[in-house]
Amino acid sequence: MPDAIDLAGLLRAVGLRVTRPRLAVLDAVHAQPHVDTETLIDAARARLGAVSHQAVYDVLRALTDTGLVRRIQPQGSVARYEARVGDNHHHLVCRSCGTIADVDCAVGAAPCLTPSDDGGFVVDEAEVIYWGRCPSCAAGHSPAPPDRTTAQRGTQ
Repeated sequence: MPDAIDLAGLLRAVGLRVTRPRLAVLDAVHAQPHVDTETLIDAARARLGAVSHQAVYDVLRALTDTGLVRRIQPQGSVARYEARVGDNHHHLVCRSCGTIADVDCAVGAAPCLTPSDDGGFVVDEAEVIYWGRCPSCAAGHSPAPPDRTTAQRGTQ
């Protein structure tokens, strides 16, 4: 995980002003892969005190738009954010507990997969989500399934 100086440098490198909310959110995304918005809001508040939901949403939009973080949203889940960007990796999602894990590209260089018919598109990225059960759930040690009402709450 980058230190605070590196985080400020990352923000400056993409033309963003260095602000305390941006540093707090970017630090939290680097600290925990596949983090949801509510957890990011809690982390920002723990670091800064008072910060609004909207401020965190605005920070996430800026970080996503500039490519510093990646937003993923597997079906049935809230949006999640990760700092691993630019390598066209994919995700494994557990159907039982909702755990998300990174998995490197299926085969070859980006875009990893060649569509059977590209329809004239110039493909530069493929997004793949592998669904199944994590080792713990497959072994019968499944925690409670994800709360669908929580999973369907806010999408940012």
